[in-house]
Amino acid sequence: MAQVYAVGVGPGSSRYVTGIVKDVIQNCDIVIGYKYTLNTIDSLIKGKQVHEITMKNQEEAYQEVAKTLGDKKLVIPFTGDVNFSESEVVDRLIEVFGDVEIIPGISAIQVAASKARVPLDKSKVITMHVTTTIEEKKLELQKALIDGFSVVLVPRPWPKVPEKHFMQSEIAHYLRKNGFDTTSLKVHVFEFLTTERETEFVGTVKDLEGREFSDLSVMVINQSSLESYINF
Repeated sequence: MAQVYAVGVGPGSSRYVTGIVKDVIQNCDIVIGYKYTLNTIDSLIKGKQVHEITMKNQEEAYQEVAKTLGDKKLVIPFTGDVNFSESEVVDRLIEVFGDVEIIPGISAIQVAASKARVPLDKSKVITMHVTTTIEEKKLELQKALIDGFSVVLVPRPWPKVPEKHFMQSEIAHYLRKNGFDTTSLKVHVFEFLTTERETEFVGTVKDLEGREFSDLSVMVINQSSLESYINF
């Protein structure tokens, strides 16, 4: 009987691949994934049957492997954590393969929050990285900021469709147009987290207007304050 695993391999560095995920990958027969994700686990997939996919051909690859999977073990690795910002793909995998075991990984969201020293339990985590409408998510962003929460956010790169492109610059314009004082909102933008290419931008949301960042970026709007146990 076939076994299918969807696993998170961390933000980019092989050091962030958990032990259980390494074990699953090393004991599988087939791997299907995007180039960036496969690069993260390159040392673990040598000798495996590997299918490198893009958004254009992923459906074809899933269908082709499903027909001949037999009793083999298949792994579909995801950058970061499978359970965050990947639900559209995971739902499709379940439709194609049936029973899919999900093994979480370390998300760029966690790493970004840690580097910005913004606790997740005092923040709202929002992903715009979906193909469906993000209008409700935009309202969720506004409400979170009004309510005083910090926000850890994954933007949406869609340069070929400008009206759907919602990266840091577009977010900054959107908030300013909706009445927020973006000169007072502190922000961090992290690119290529945990890799040798990692960068960090620190400033205000207003500073993001006109700036371009990588598709592999996370932003943190910091509204947190210290609330240690000694103060209560």
